[in-house]
Amino acid sequence: MADDPLSLTFAALADPTRRALLARLAEGEATVNELAEPFPISLQAISRHLKVLERAGLITRGREAQWRPCRLETAPLREVSDWLGRYRGRWEDRFGRLDAEISRIREQTAKNQGEGQ
Repeated sequence: MADDPLSLTFAALADPTRRALLARLAEGEATVNELAEPFPISLQAISRHLKVLERAGLITRGREAQWRPCRLETAPLREVSDWLGRYRGRWEDRFGRLDAEISRIREQTAKNQGEGQ
């Protein structure tokens, strides 16, 4: 697996549990126990997911007495958004041309069926 920041972020986002953890952290910081609460998996499994998110820079863990609250870090998500944004215009243009071609084919098919009746 590549170790560049964008690859680490995409790998971390590939898992639905990790995306759900990020969604929860978007509401505010939380402890590991609070994050684990809604999931039917072990605390150790949640900790492994959090390590992946931390390695990707998507979360940080603080220290407050015996607590280690997790916090969402948005910089890697901005990098993903920026990367996707560079291609968005091309994709929209291609989809627009595809829609136009499909419409043209449908119109031609309808016209040909009307002539055959």
